[in-house]
Amino acid sequence: MRNILMTVMLLVVVIVLFNSIIAQDTTGTSSQIQSQGDAANTRISQLVP
Repeated sequence: MRNILMTVMLLVVVIVLFNSIIAQDTTGTSSQIQSQGDAANTRISQLVP
């Protein structure tokens, strides 16, 4: 029973950390990657061959 409780608590902590670090709307890692990718695409499209 104790092992199950510890496992459930660990999963809850992982989910909370994921939501607060990775999936946050404006300052999360995924939005930063998206904005950097957009900036790179803009720079690449502005290159003159």
